[in-house]
Amino acid sequence: MYLAGNLNFESFVLLKIAFSSIYKYQLPEGHRFPMAKYTLLPEQLLYEGTVEEANFFKPKALSEADILRTHTRTYWDQLKELTLPRREARKIGFPLSKQLVERGTVISGGTIQCALYAMQHGISMNIAGGTHHSFTDRGEGFCLLNDIAIAANYLLHHQLAAKILIIDLDVHQGNGTAQIFQNEPRVFTFSMHGENNYPLRKEKSDLDIGLPDGLEDAPYLHILKEKLPFLIDSVQPDFIFYLSGVDVLKTDKLGRLGMTMQGCKERDRLVLEACKLHEIPVAISMGGGYSERLATIIDAHANTYRLAQEIYF
Repeated sequence: MYLAGNLNFESFVLLKIAFSSIYKYQLPEGHRFPMAKYTLLPEQLLYEGTVEEANFFKPKALSEADILRTHTRTYWDQLKELTLPRREARKIGFPLSKQLVERGTVISGGTIQCALYAMQHGISMNIAGGTHHSFTDRGEGFCLLNDIAIAANYLLHHQLAAKILIIDLDVHQGNGTAQIFQNEPRVFTFSMHGENNYPLRKEKSDLDIGLPDGLEDAPYLHILKEKLPFLIDSVQPDFIFYLSGVDVLKTDKLGRLGMTMQGCKERDRLVLEACKLHEIPVAISMGGGYSERLATIIDAHANTYRLAQEIYF
């Protein structure tokens, strides 16, 4: 029995969701990142009745100690003092400001709190997060601080988990997460991503599965169905972080895979049902999504919440 199997989840009564208005950061006109999704997604979930106001909690910013378990002092000082070299700031892709840095600490704080709620209720979700391109000493690809890595290190430091599995199904490899945990045997990193997509230079996760361009639902789901039982049986995690990026969709401008909305939803179902079956708490960060129509991004992300309510509550 996994450690999590001995947890007494509090009767699965409430899905706790991290959300703050700071998640939506003001970007220059025409910026390709769909920042509006961070307010539209909770509005959609409330409108359709998937959740109620009581489901949401306002996350707190990280402490510096929480940050420095994952990121270097030099990098953190450059962020908070806004002295990051211009070339490094450009790699992040967002205009650097005190509000952006605060936003990063609140998002990561939300993922820590989601992990703690997941230990009580089995599952918890962050409207933002999935900032897996952030390394120990730098950020890139719209990622400032690595929320899942910070939360995983928090659980390890406080002895709340002994073995953690990170399931990263964003279309882009979780290169920063792989680098952060390359010498940490208590964290197993699994990334299933587009082989020919960003980042050009891949890091080495504990298990990487590179997918060919245009891969459709059936082969994608076949691979995942095969790997999930293997991962759970071999890693025997007592906690799972799931990065549920919806940039796997065929409609995604940055994705290059060929999945449908239904296939993306089935992907989430496989992961959540596996976590529930084995009584392993799971904290979910949303990750990327860059379809042309904003409504497509919102609907795909909303499916993850709809499934969480269906499967757990």
